[in-house]
Amino acid sequence: MKYRELGKTGLKVSEIGLGAEWLERHNEEEVKAVLDCCQENGINILDCWMSEPNVRSNIGKALKGRREKWIIQGHFGSIWQDGQYVRTREMDKVKAAFSDLLTRLQTDYLDLGMIHFVDDPEEFHRVMEGEFFAYVKEQKEKGVIRHIGMSTHNPAVGKLAAFSGKIEMILFSVNPAFDLLPANDNLDAYFTEEIYDGELGGINPERAELYQICEQQGVGITVMKGYAGGRLFSAQTSPFGVALTPVQCIHYALTRPAVASILTGCDTPEHVRAAVAYESASEEEKDYASVLAHAPRHAYFGQCTYCGHCAPCPAEIDIAMVNKLYDLAAMQEEVPASLRAHYHALSANAGDCVGCGGCEERCPFGVKVTEKMEKARELFG
Repeated sequence: MKYRELGKTGLKVSEIGLGAEWLERHNEEEVKAVLDCCQENGINILDCWMSEPNVRSNIGKALKGRREKWIIQGHFGSIWQDGQYVRTREMDKVKAAFSDLLTRLQTDYLDLGMIHFVDDPEEFHRVMEGEFFAYVKEQKEKGVIRHIGMSTHNPAVGKLAAFSGKIEMILFSVNPAFDLLPANDNLDAYFTEEIYDGELGGINPERAELYQICEQQGVGITVMKGYAGGRLFSAQTSPFGVALTPVQCIHYALTRPAVASILTGCDTPEHVRAAVAYESASEEEKDYASVLAHAPRHAYFGQCTYCGHCAPCPAEIDIAMVNKLYDLAAMQEEVPASLRAHYHALSANAGDCVGCGGCEERCPFGVKVTEKMEKARELFG
């Protein structure tokens, strides 16, 4: 298992984590089997947004005696009311549900305290400027949570969070299908037949910009919905008309800027093993780019997805990294010193390009790499 820094939190998270939602369907023994399998394979981060009491208790029992080995994302604002999940901003309910979460998980702290499910910019401001955030901040000051995060599906909210200086990381939905769809403050819209039947319009610039802003601001991303609810596993439900594998979906998410971990939905040890197979997968098995490039429907042409097919370079340039740094820097009026330093620290950079064009022949999406290298050379000097 490989581990990545989660933004500026100082936490090192496994690049594959556990999204525990599906564990609601299972008993104590089955939940423990999943967490055992995760730990055996090096997974050290899990997200528990669920308010259903039994799943919280079952996770807590499974973690007993090994709490310190896990990084837990727990949520403020997810409650259990009248036998069902409810998202709320009513502080008496928020506080009671958070206390219940700690009790059932058998812990006195959370590594990541998540402001739950903010998908509307107006709501973002209400939450951050009111008693909700004041309570979350108080929990950090007391050491009950170590870092403050936020879950959202809307890139506009994600950008507000990244620039706020108060949110240290975000939980965001990342997959190649969602990245082609327009921003929406209604999560359910991403799963309607109508939106998948529409024209694919290229990588949504708001989403691409969000990843870049998070990278610049040191705001780490953990990924939810990496499989698009399983739709990407079937050619019939995939917007591309081809199926992707779990390994390909994981690789796509992990090659986005700022992404530290993809939290895969697992409710059996077999699901865990299917996800961690990524760690030993070949480059061919990880290759989402060629699959999408030859799909009946796709809109990635001309856009670098940092897939690495351009390698090897005779000048030993890490072309995908140069492109990523260029995309980050080009957003700014002036190139940030940190990006300039990172670029010049590369063992080879765009200035070493010999213009052979081999990278362009290998690029599945027709990116004009030599032109991009020239732009990077001019931008970085």
